Amino acid sequence: MNAKIIDGKAFAATVRDRVAGTVERLKAEAGITPGLAVVLVGEDPASEVYVRNKGKATLEAGMNSYEHKLDADTPEPELLALIARLNADPAVHGILVQLPLPPHLDPDVVINAIDPAKDVDGFHISNVGLLGTGQKSMVPCTPLGCLLMLREHHGSLSGLNAVIVGRSNIVGKPMAQLLLGDSCTVTIAHSRTRNLAEICRNADILIAAVGRPEMIPGDWVKPGATVIDVGINRIPHPRDKGKTRLVGDVDFDSAAAVAGAVTPVPGGVGPMTIACLLANTVTACSRAHGLPEPQGLTS
Repeated sequence: MNAKIIDGKAFAATVRDRVAGTVERLKAEAGITPGLAVVLVGEDPASEVYVRNKGKATLEAGMNSYEHKLDADTPEPELLALIARLNADPAVHGILVQLPLPPHLDPDVVINAIDPAKDVDGFHISNVGLLGTGQKSMVPCTPLGCLLMLREHHGSLSGLNAVIVGRSNIVGKPMAQLLLGDSCTVTIAHSRTRNLAEICRNADILIAAVGRPEMIPGDWVKPGATVIDVGINRIPHPRDKGKTRLVGDVDFDSAAAVAGAVTPVPGGVGPMTIACLLANTVTACSRAHGLPEPQGLTS
Protein backbone atom coordinates (compact mmCIF):
# COMPACT_ATOMS: atom_id res chain seq x y z
CA MET A 1 0.00 0.00 0.00
CA ASN A 2 1.46 3.30 -1.13
CA ALA A 3 -1.46 5.70 -0.70
CA LYS A 4 -1.95 7.98 2.26
CA ILE A 5 -5.13 7.05 4.09
CA ILE A 6 -7.41 10.06 4.53
CA ASP A 7 -8.81 9.50 8.01
CA GLY A 8 -12.36 10.81 7.83
CA LYS A 9 -13.07 9.93 11.44
CA ALA A 10 -10.16 12.04 12.70
CA PHE A 11 -10.95 14.96 10.39
CA ALA A 12 -14.63 14.82 11.35
CA ALA A 13 -13.54 15.20 14.98
CA THR A 14 -11.59 18.31 13.95
CA VAL A 15 -14.66 19.73 12.20
CA ARG A 16 -16.85 19.01 15.24
CA ASP A 17 -14.28 20.81 17.41
CA ARG A 18 -14.46 23.83 15.08
CA VAL A 19 -18.26 23.73 15.35
CA ALA A 20 -18.13 23.55 19.13
CA GLY A 21 -15.74 26.50 19.25
CA THR A 22 -18.05 28.55 17.02
CA VAL A 23 -21.06 27.62 19.16
CA GLU A 24 -19.19 28.71 22.28
CA ARG A 25 -18.42 32.09 20.69
CA LEU A 26 -22.01 32.55 19.54
CA LYS A 27 -23.21 31.94 23.08
CA ALA A 28 -20.61 34.18 24.72
CA GLU A 29 -20.62 37.08 22.25
CA ALA A 30 -24.19 37.12 20.91
CA GLY A 31 -26.21 35.14 23.46
CA ILE A 32 -27.33 32.74 20.71
CA THR A 33 -27.49 28.93 20.85
CA PRO A 34 -27.85 27.24 17.45
CA GLY A 35 -30.73 24.76 17.31
CA LEU A 36 -31.24 21.74 15.06
CA ALA A 37 -34.64 20.06 14.62
CA VAL A 38 -34.75 16.53 13.23
CA VAL A 39 -38.04 14.98 12.13
CA LEU A 40 -38.41 11.19 11.94
CA VAL A 41 -41.55 9.65 10.46
CA GLY A 42 -42.00 5.95 11.19
CA GLU A 43 -39.75 3.40 12.84
CA ASP A 44 -37.13 2.49 10.27
CA PRO A 45 -34.30 0.98 12.38
CA ALA A 46 -31.46 2.55 10.38
CA SER A 47 -33.15 5.96 10.43
CA GLU A 48 -33.67 5.71 14.19
CA VAL A 49 -29.93 5.09 14.65
CA TYR A 50 -29.05 8.04 12.40
CA VAL A 51 -31.42 10.36 14.27
CA ARG A 52 -30.09 9.24 17.64
CA ASN A 53 -26.49 9.81 16.53
CA LYS A 54 -27.35 13.24 15.12
CA GLY A 55 -29.05 14.26 18.35
CA LYS A 56 -26.08 13.11 20.43
CA ALA A 57 -23.58 14.94 18.20
CA THR A 58 -25.69 18.12 18.30
CA LEU A 59 -25.73 18.19 22.09
CA GLU A 60 -22.01 17.39 22.31
CA ALA A 61 -21.32 20.44 20.14
CA GLY A 62 -23.21 22.63 22.62
CA MET A 63 -26.25 23.17 20.41
CA ASN A 64 -29.92 22.60 21.14
CA SER A 65 -31.42 19.43 19.70
CA TYR A 66 -35.14 19.12 18.95
CA GLU A 67 -36.37 15.67 17.92
CA HIS A 68 -39.85 15.10 16.53
CA LYS A 69 -40.93 11.47 16.07
CA LEU A 70 -44.15 10.88 14.14
CA ASP A 71 -46.10 7.70 13.45
CA ALA A 72 -45.55 5.99 10.11
CA ASP A 73 -49.14 6.71 9.07
CA THR A 74 -48.92 10.45 9.82
CA PRO A 75 -50.89 12.34 7.12
CA GLU A 76 -48.88 14.67 4.91
CA PRO A 77 -50.78 17.82 6.05
CA GLU A 78 -49.80 17.04 9.66
CA LEU A 79 -46.13 16.72 8.73
CA LEU A 80 -46.26 19.94 6.71
CA ALA A 81 -47.90 21.73 9.63
CA LEU A 82 -45.01 20.64 11.89
CA ILE A 83 -42.49 21.93 9.35
CA ALA A 84 -44.35 25.25 9.20
CA ARG A 85 -44.09 25.57 12.99
CA LEU A 86 -40.36 24.82 12.88
CA ASN A 87 -39.90 27.34 10.06
CA ALA A 88 -41.46 29.99 12.29
CA ASP A 89 -39.54 29.06 15.45
CA PRO A 90 -36.59 31.46 15.97
CA ALA A 91 -34.86 28.92 18.24
CA VAL A 92 -34.61 26.46 15.33
CA HIS A 93 -31.88 27.33 12.84
CA GLY A 94 -31.70 24.00 11.02
CA ILE A 95 -34.41 21.53 9.99
CA LEU A 96 -33.78 18.01 8.74
CA VAL A 97 -36.48 15.54 7.75
CA GLN A 98 -34.97 12.06 7.87
CA LEU A 99 -35.23 10.12 4.61
CA PRO A 100 -36.60 7.78 3.38
CA LEU A 101 -40.18 8.73 4.20
CA PRO A 102 -43.13 6.29 4.22
CA PRO A 103 -44.54 5.71 0.70
CA HIS A 104 -47.63 7.88 1.15
CA LEU A 105 -45.49 10.99 1.73
CA ASP A 106 -43.99 12.90 -1.21
CA PRO A 107 -40.37 13.72 -0.31
CA ASP A 108 -40.18 16.60 -2.80
CA VAL A 109 -43.24 18.27 -1.29
CA VAL A 110 -41.91 17.75 2.23
CA ILE A 111 -38.37 18.95 1.54
CA ASN A 112 -39.55 22.01 -0.39
CA ALA A 113 -41.79 22.98 2.54
CA ILE A 114 -38.69 23.65 4.64
CA ASP A 115 -37.48 27.24 4.82
CA PRO A 116 -34.45 27.21 2.45
CA ALA A 117 -32.42 29.16 5.03
CA LYS A 118 -33.01 26.32 7.53
CA ASP A 119 -32.56 23.48 5.02
CA VAL A 120 -29.36 22.04 6.49
CA ASP A 121 -29.57 19.02 4.17
CA GLY A 122 -29.27 21.36 1.19
CA PHE A 123 -31.99 19.52 -0.75
CA HIS A 124 -34.53 22.36 -1.20
CA ILE A 125 -34.96 23.32 -4.85
CA SER A 126 -33.96 26.90 -4.02
CA ASN A 127 -30.66 25.76 -2.53
CA VAL A 128 -30.06 23.47 -5.50
CA GLY A 129 -30.55 26.44 -7.83
CA LEU A 130 -28.39 28.78 -5.77
CA LEU A 131 -25.56 26.26 -5.65
CA GLY A 132 -25.85 25.63 -9.38
CA THR A 133 -25.49 29.34 -10.15
CA GLY A 134 -22.60 29.87 -7.76
CA GLN A 135 -24.57 31.81 -5.16
CA LYS A 136 -24.62 31.43 -1.39
CA SER A 137 -26.68 28.38 -0.42
CA MET A 138 -27.03 25.57 2.04
CA VAL A 139 -24.92 22.68 0.71
CA PRO A 140 -25.64 18.93 1.01
CA CYS A 141 -23.60 17.47 3.85
CA THR A 142 -21.81 14.59 2.13
CA PRO A 143 -20.43 16.66 -0.80
CA LEU A 144 -19.45 19.40 1.64
CA GLY A 145 -17.56 16.82 3.70
CA CYS A 146 -15.74 15.60 0.60
CA LEU A 147 -14.81 19.17 -0.32
CA LEU A 148 -13.46 19.95 3.14
CA MET A 149 -11.33 16.78 3.11
CA LEU A 150 -9.97 17.61 -0.34
CA ARG A 151 -9.08 21.15 0.73
CA GLU A 152 -7.40 19.81 3.85
CA HIS A 153 -5.34 17.34 1.81
CA HIS A 154 -4.49 19.46 -1.26
CA GLY A 155 -4.77 23.04 -0.10
CA SER A 156 -5.73 24.66 -3.41
CA LEU A 157 -7.79 22.57 -5.84
CA SER A 158 -7.46 25.09 -8.66
CA GLY A 159 -6.81 23.54 -12.05
CA LEU A 160 -7.08 19.93 -10.92
CA ASN A 161 -8.98 17.47 -13.10
CA ALA A 162 -11.84 15.96 -11.09
CA VAL A 163 -13.99 13.02 -12.17
CA ILE A 164 -17.16 12.14 -10.28
CA VAL A 165 -18.61 8.70 -10.94
CA GLY A 166 -22.27 9.10 -10.00
CA ARG A 167 -24.93 11.65 -10.98
CA SER A 168 -27.29 11.67 -8.00
CA ASN A 169 -28.96 14.82 -6.72
CA ILE A 170 -27.59 14.08 -3.26
CA VAL A 171 -23.89 13.63 -4.08
CA GLY A 172 -22.81 13.65 -7.73
CA LYS A 173 -24.41 16.85 -9.02
CA PRO A 174 -23.76 19.08 -5.97
CA MET A 175 -20.22 17.69 -5.72
CA ALA A 176 -19.59 18.86 -9.28
CA GLN A 177 -20.85 22.35 -8.48
CA LEU A 178 -18.65 22.60 -5.39
CA LEU A 179 -15.55 21.51 -7.28
CA LEU A 180 -16.31 23.97 -10.07
CA GLY A 181 -16.50 26.64 -7.39
CA ASP A 182 -12.95 25.71 -6.35
CA SER A 183 -11.80 26.00 -10.00
CA CYS A 184 -11.46 22.29 -10.78
CA THR A 185 -12.10 20.95 -14.28
CA VAL A 186 -15.02 18.60 -13.66
CA THR A 187 -16.40 15.55 -15.45
CA ILE A 188 -19.54 13.79 -14.26
CA ALA A 189 -19.53 10.13 -15.31
CA HIS A 190 -21.80 7.22 -14.39
CA SER A 191 -22.31 3.51 -14.90
CA ARG A 192 -23.32 3.97 -18.55
CA THR A 193 -20.47 6.27 -19.50
CA ARG A 194 -18.48 5.02 -22.47
CA ASN A 195 -14.76 4.51 -21.87
CA LEU A 196 -15.34 4.99 -18.14
CA ALA A 197 -12.01 3.43 -17.18
CA GLU A 198 -10.11 5.79 -19.47
CA ILE A 199 -11.96 8.83 -18.12
CA CYS A 200 -11.20 7.80 -14.53
CA ARG A 201 -7.50 7.37 -15.33
CA ASN A 202 -7.30 11.06 -16.25
CA ALA A 203 -8.53 12.23 -12.85
CA ASP A 204 -6.31 14.01 -10.34
CA ILE A 205 -9.33 13.70 -8.02
CA LEU A 206 -11.58 10.66 -8.43
CA ILE A 207 -14.84 10.64 -6.48
CA ALA A 208 -16.84 7.40 -6.49
CA ALA A 209 -20.52 7.77 -5.66
CA VAL A 210 -22.22 5.27 -7.92
CA GLY A 211 -23.58 2.79 -5.35
CA ARG A 212 -21.97 -0.35 -6.77
CA PRO A 213 -19.65 -2.33 -4.50
CA GLU A 214 -15.98 -2.22 -5.54
CA MET A 215 -16.89 -1.16 -9.06
CA ILE A 216 -13.73 0.90 -9.57
CA PRO A 217 -10.50 -1.16 -9.59
CA GLY A 218 -6.99 0.13 -9.04
CA ASP A 219 -6.12 0.09 -12.74
CA TRP A 220 -8.75 2.80 -13.28
CA VAL A 221 -6.84 5.11 -10.94
CA LYS A 222 -4.23 7.59 -12.14
CA PRO A 223 -0.95 7.11 -10.24
CA GLY A 224 -0.82 9.61 -7.41
CA ALA A 225 -4.50 10.59 -7.68
CA THR A 226 -6.69 11.36 -4.68
CA VAL A 227 -9.60 8.91 -4.41
CA ILE A 228 -12.69 9.81 -2.38
CA ASP A 229 -14.99 6.80 -1.93
CA VAL A 230 -18.53 7.84 -1.02
CA GLY A 231 -20.01 4.35 -1.47
CA ILE A 232 -21.34 2.34 1.46
CA ASN A 233 -22.27 -1.18 0.39
CA ARG A 234 -22.87 -4.29 2.47
CA ILE A 235 -21.69 -7.54 0.87
CA PRO A 236 -21.23 -11.13 2.10
CA HIS A 237 -18.11 -11.65 4.19
CA PRO A 238 -15.59 -13.74 2.21
CA ARG A 239 -14.45 -15.82 5.19
CA ASP A 240 -17.22 -15.65 7.78
CA LYS A 241 -20.32 -17.33 6.33
CA GLY A 242 -23.59 -15.65 7.17
CA LYS A 243 -21.98 -12.32 8.01
CA THR A 244 -21.47 -9.21 5.92
CA ARG A 245 -18.91 -6.44 5.62
CA LEU A 246 -18.95 -2.85 4.43
CA VAL A 247 -17.12 -1.87 1.25
CA GLY A 248 -17.08 1.22 -0.91
CA ASP A 249 -17.50 1.76 -4.63
CA VAL A 250 -13.72 1.44 -5.03
CA ASP A 251 -11.67 -1.72 -4.67
CA PHE A 252 -9.65 -0.37 -1.78
CA ASP A 253 -6.58 -2.62 -1.85
CA SER A 254 -5.84 -2.24 -5.56
CA ALA A 255 -6.61 1.49 -5.53
CA ALA A 256 -4.40 2.10 -2.50
CA ALA A 257 -1.47 0.55 -4.37
CA VAL A 258 -1.73 3.23 -7.07
CA ALA A 259 -3.35 6.34 -5.57
CA GLY A 260 -1.59 9.12 -3.73
CA ALA A 261 -4.37 9.26 -1.14
CA VAL A 262 -7.60 7.35 -0.56
CA THR A 263 -10.50 7.32 1.87
CA PRO A 264 -11.35 3.99 3.52
CA VAL A 265 -14.81 2.48 3.96
CA PRO A 266 -15.82 2.61 6.72
CA GLY A 267 -14.05 5.54 8.37
CA GLY A 268 -13.71 7.88 5.41
CA VAL A 269 -16.53 10.04 4.09
CA GLY A 270 -19.20 8.63 6.42
CA PRO A 271 -18.16 10.40 9.66
CA MET A 272 -17.98 13.71 7.79
CA THR A 273 -21.70 13.73 6.99
CA ILE A 274 -22.90 14.33 10.56
CA ALA A 275 -19.99 16.72 11.19
CA CYS A 276 -21.09 18.80 8.20
CA LEU A 277 -24.71 18.71 9.34
CA LEU A 278 -23.53 20.43 12.52
CA ALA A 279 -21.44 22.83 10.46
CA ASN A 280 -24.43 23.70 8.29
CA THR A 281 -26.54 24.38 11.38
CA VAL A 282 -23.95 26.81 12.73
CA THR A 283 -23.69 28.46 9.30
CA ALA A 284 -27.48 28.82 9.11
CA CYS A 285 -27.56 30.31 12.60
CA SER A 286 -24.83 32.83 11.75
CA ARG A 287 -26.59 33.88 8.55
CA ALA A 288 -29.95 34.22 10.34
CA HIS A 289 -28.43 36.72 12.75
CA GLY A 290 -26.30 38.60 10.23
CA LEU A 291 -23.05 37.35 11.76
CA PRO A 292 -19.85 36.32 9.94
CA GLU A 293 -19.89 32.77 8.68
CA PRO A 294 -17.60 30.32 10.51
CA GLN A 295 -14.24 29.77 8.87
CA GLY A 296 -13.40 26.31 7.58
CA LEU A 297 -16.97 25.03 7.84
CA THR A 298 -18.59 26.25 4.63
CA SER A 299 -18.10 25.95 0.89
